[in-house]
This record gives sequence, structure tokens and C-alpha cells, in this order.
Amino acid sequence: MSQDEIPIEESKLTTKTERFAQWLMTREERRQEKDSNIEGLIKLNLIASFLTLAMVGGFEAVRTAMALIPYL
Repeated sequence: MSQDEIPIEESKLTTKTERFAQWLMTREERRQEKDSNIEGLIKLNLIASFLTLAMVGGFEAVRTAMALIPYL
């Protein structure tokens, strides 16, 4: 092997490693976005549930439900 071949091979290895690291970072960012979307949907669902409870059962039912949340 000559000295010219070694840096080329190392640069290919570095490039593969960098591409893999970039892929991992992109995958993690997508996973975090998905988790934050799920959290937002859960909050929206809770709000909609309490509004429905208020319309059907009145304010007293909402107050009772809020009092029971720590026991869940």
C-alpha cells in the first residue's frame, strides 16, 4: 500500500461513519417529533373529554372529576 491509498480509505470510513451518525440523529429527531405529537393529542383528548363532561353533567361533575384525578 502506498501512502496515497491510506487517507482515501480512512476518508471513506469517516464518510460512512458520518452518514450513519447523521442517520441516527435524523431518526431520533423524528422519534421526538412523534412523541410530542402524541402528547399534544392526549392533551387535546383530555380537554375535549372535560368539555363533554361539562356539557352533559354540568359544572359539578367536572369539579368532582377534577377532585378524583390525583387518585388515578
